[in-house]
Amino acid sequence: MELLSTSAAQKGGCFVVDATRQGKRFPDSFSKTIPIWTCVLNRAIYEYRRSSSDRDISPEGKPGKQAVNPDHFPNEDIESWDCSLHLPLWVSDTEREKIEQQVDNWVKVLWAANADVGPLSKILNKPLQPLWISQNTVVWLNEVPDAASWTFTPIILVSASQPLPRAQRMSDGESGWNYIPGAADDEESWSRGLTPALFWKHAFTLLEGPADKCNRMVADIVERDRVSWAYRGLEASQIQVKSLKNNCGTYDRLQQKGNSSCEVEVNDASEQEYSNYTSIMYWIGETNIAICNATCALITQFTGSLIECGTDSHLLFPGMYLHLPVVDAKHNRFSLQNNLSQAIEFAKKSITNNLSLLIVCPNGEDLSVCVCLAILLALFNAEGTFDAGSLFREKGISKWDVRQRLVYLCKYAINARPSRGNLRQVFQFLLNLGNHDKACNDFH
Repeated sequence: MELLSTSAAQKGGCFVVDATRQGKRFPDSFSKTIPIWTCVLNRAIYEYRRSSSDRDISPEGKPGKQAVNPDHFPNEDIESWDCSLHLPLWVSDTEREKIEQQVDNWVKVLWAANADVGPLSKILNKPLQPLWISQNTVVWLNEVPDAASWTFTPIILVSASQPLPRAQRMSDGESGWNYIPGAADDEESWSRGLTPALFWKHAFTLLEGPADKCNRMVADIVERDRVSWAYRGLEASQIQVKSLKNNCGTYDRLQQKGNSSCEVEVNDASEQEYSNYTSIMYWIGETNIAICNATCALITQFTGSLIECGTDSHLLFPGMYLHLPVVDAKHNRFSLQNNLSQAIEFAKKSITNNLSLLIVCPNGEDLSVCVCLAILLALFNAEGTFDAGSLFREKGISKWDVRQRLVYLCKYAINARPSRGNLRQVFQFLLNLGNHDKACNDFH
C-alpha cells in the first residue's frame, strides 16, 4: 500500500487492475482492503499535519517561524482534509458501520508500528479516494471533469473479470477459449515464464502472430532472454553497480539519486541497449543487509556474503554463499519454514565476521524479504542493531513484533510484497524456535 499511495501521490492518481473469482464483480481487496487503507492513511496524514502545525505554535500561543518546521501546512488545508471512509455501495450498512468503528484503532496500530508517513505527507496534495470500474461500468468521457479540478487523488480500481457464474466458452471469430474468471491471478500456471517486462517488449509480435504459434513464440522469447542474462552474467565486468549504501530506501534518499537505489554504469558501447535498465539493491538501514532480485545480483559486483533463495542455484559467487532451495507457499506450505534455520545461522556468522549480506530471490519482493525479516527478528533488536539474538531469546516473538519489524523493513525495501503464506511460515518458525530456546533454558 505504501508503494501504491506513493505512486498515486507522485502522478496525481493511479490505476490498480485485478481479477476476481466467478460470480463476483470486484475482489475483496477492492471492496474493502484498499478503501480501508486509503482512509487509514488519510487520517494518519491528517494527524501528522495537525501535530506539525502544533509545533509551529510558541509556548505563548503565538505562531512560530514556519521556516523552522519544513512540514508546516496551512490550517485551512488541514481542516478541509477528507478523512471519510469511502466504501462501494454494495457493502452493507451494517458492515460499513463495523468497519468505521475500527478505522481509528487501525490508525493507532499504524502509529504504534513506527510507520513514517512524513515522506508521503510531503508529496500528497489531495486525500486518497478509491473509484471502481468493472466490465459493466459506463463512463461518458464528456462528463468526466478535468483531473486538476478533482478534490482528491484517485485510486482507480479496475476489475478485469467478467462477473460470470461459471466458466464459459468464448470466441473472437477466429479462435476460441474457455474463460475462467479470476484465472489470471495464477500467472505461473499459464504465463510459461513470460514476465510483464518481456510481454510488453514483444507485445506486437505476440498479438499479431498466429494463435496456434503463440506458445512456441513465448518459449523462444523466454529462452532468448534467459540466454541473454546468462551471457551478461559472464560479462559482468563490463558493468559496475555503485551501491549507495547510505542513500537507499526512504523517499528522501531516492530523491537524491533519482528513481533507484543503485546507480548502474555501462562501460562498453556494445552494452548501451541495457543502459536504461534500472537495477535496485535495497539496503536495510544500518544492518549491513541488502535485498535484490536475481537480475540485479547477476550484474552487481557485490563483495561479502550472499543467500540465494529459489528452486535452483543460478549465481556463481566467490565469497560466502548459501543456497536456500525454497519455493512459494502456494507450492509448499513448509518450504521456507524448513530452511530458515540455516539462513539465520549463516547470517549470524556473516555479520559476526563484519561481512555485508545480500539476500536474493527471483523477484526480490517475497522470499528474500521474508528471509530478511526472519533474520531481523532473530538477530537484531527493534532499532535495527545486531545483538546476536539476545532480545529474541529474552522476549520471544509475537505477531506484533513481526508486524513492527516488517514496517521497519518496508521503510527501506519499498518494493517488498511478502505473501501471507510466507509470513506465516516466518512467524511459526520463530515461535517454535523461541519455545525451544525457552525449554532449553528451563531445563538447564
